[in-house]
Amino acid sequence: MSTVTQTAQSQASITPDMAVELLKAGNKRFVENKGLQRDLLQQVNQTASGQFPFAAVVSCIDSRIPTEVVFDQGIGDIFNARVAGNIVNEDILGSLEFACKISGSKAIVVMGHTSCGAVKGACDNAQLGNLTQMLDKIKPAVELTPTADGEARDSNNTAFVNQVADKNVELTIENIKKNSEVLNEMHQQGEIALIGAMYDVNTGEITFS
Repeated sequence: MSTVTQTAQSQASITPDMAVELLKAGNKRFVENKGLQRDLLQQVNQTASGQFPFAAVVSCIDSRIPTEVVFDQGIGDIFNARVAGNIVNEDILGSLEFACKISGSKAIVVMGHTSCGAVKGACDNAQLGNLTQMLDKIKPAVELTPTADGEARDSNNTAFVNQVADKNVELTIENIKKNSEVLNEMHQQGEIALIGAMYDVNTGEITFS
């Protein structure tokens, strides 16, 4: 299958829904080991004078989730904001505003993953340097995730950890809408999609919410 390096024209032709479908299709190819063949050096040359990514992804710093790889995308296709626990702050919000309002991306995907170390740390109330304040941003998800009486609420409970990761994605999306007037307005006007996703580290499959 032939590949296309994104241009201003190709980016403009992609709707928010199409952008999400392109990512879904890319992950399907990845899981089936049918990734597109790309001349990455040629894409370097083609994007040297400008970039026109069709989507932006907020994902975890986890080394098992190289975003372009698991979505089977090439150089110039997607923006990446990677931080432990796929949270947002002013810097990441500003980056997303640049991606969508200035550079024309049509979708934002907030992607968590199973067995997330940052989420485990938040569940365990880990304390370590700057990591402490970062994990504090995940704790609302911990507090809002219910468990049955007597069920462990720490990293030893895998199901709980993954449920917290789900809730954390949901809260990150809420924070984007709450703390970025630019992105919230674009979303309300249908200019961008804003969607959550979870990556399964056991299978490589991404489930969209």
